[in-house]
Amino acid sequence: MDDIVYTHATVFSAVDESVVTDGAVWVRDGLVAYAGPMQAMPEVPKETQQVDASGQFIMPGMTETHAHLSFADASPFAIGDTSVEDATITAVGNAAKMLAAGFTAAVSFGSTYKIDVALRGAIEAGQIMGPRLLAAGRDLGATASNVDSKGGLSHIADGPWALRQAVREQRRDRVDIVKIFIDGEAINPTNPPGELSFCDEEVAAVVSEAHRRKMRVACHARSAAAVKQAVRAGVDFIGHANYLDQEAVDLLAAAKDPIFVGPAIAWEVQYLAQCESLGVSKATVRAQGYEREIAATVVTVEKLRAAGIKMVVGGDYGISIAPHGTYAKDLEYFVELFGMRPAEALLCATKNGGEAYDPKGRLGTLSTGSVADLVLVDGDPLRDITVLQDHSKLTVLKSPVSVVSNFGNTGLVY
Repeated sequence: MDDIVYTHATVFSAVDESVVTDGAVWVRDGLVAYAGPMQAMPEVPKETQQVDASGQFIMPGMTETHAHLSFADASPFAIGDTSVEDATITAVGNAAKMLAAGFTAAVSFGSTYKIDVALRGAIEAGQIMGPRLLAAGRDLGATASNVDSKGGLSHIADGPWALRQAVREQRRDRVDIVKIFIDGEAINPTNPPGELSFCDEEVAAVVSEAHRRKMRVACHARSAAAVKQAVRAGVDFIGHANYLDQEAVDLLAAAKDPIFVGPAIAWEVQYLAQCESLGVSKATVRAQGYEREIAATVVTVEKLRAAGIKMVVGGDYGISIAPHGTYAKDLEYFVELFGMRPAEALLCATKNGGEAYDPKGRLGTLSTGSVADLVLVDGDPLRDITVLQDHSKLTVLKSPVSVVSNFGNTGLVY
């Protein structure tokens, strides 16, 4: 990728929904030197390698913004039960699967043990294949929260100062993202959606301490009350946001520049579809409210789109019913469930995801000077968004140029 031009391709630069049907992408020193129509391409040096990409669709690498690389495709009822040894070995394979799926960057939404930190270091050192990774620590929750359980997933603390200490401990562990559970799940009788795990002062303490230490905060927030608490405290990434009232949408709209929202709908859709494989009847899942949750999310996403909220993809992949490698299924949900145009869904995965990872805007578009993470697709995702789920139709090129985390090194990947 030192100096190469891909010619006669369909080019989706992801700066907007437009596409160039006879386009070129010039990559020089790991950066995009040009992306646009063939006839407007500047003269390139004679030594520049040229590759005829006729029939290929070239787009930026995608960002998985709700990543759980340390999850071992186990039952959703046993996420934290995998041993640290087994989870680490599995995570190395998961990182390679994510890159092969066209996701060249990832924002972690929680790690078992300290696996994310080790993964990030190995990826950046070029020891293993994987996406650029903003590493999270264990899920931070209160007593009786959705993550108050045994195993390697939870970090439990109560009260503002105890939570500040917990954030400092995660800083000591060198995480980029502090993940908190603001409310819970319908399957949890002690912390369902809408029952806030923390009081306002506690969430504010987490965010204040994390931001002071140059870390960002991601949260699980299903209800309107949880999202309002997150926005008022200054949380950076909101996962789920299923049941939003107009006040919550208005708060998000007022603070939309720094906040990214990911519906993360895969869990609900696949739990409903595959519940019997987990020993749970469909009648039970319906009684738990998951059909209503999916319907509510569709309505909420319509409001978020109308308000111009920055939406990103990522759906809690890494459990048995939504395994690693199937991340692009989210784009199908965005189109089929939420009614997005395919190009709009791609922008959520590319431009918005890249900005979520790197607020300086160096990822997620094929703009001049951006990092040249590319996906070449044998097919047209604007006609059939599901083509991105077929890894055999993808050629993934990740630039060696570093876009570092707080603790990043070289950013080199094969």
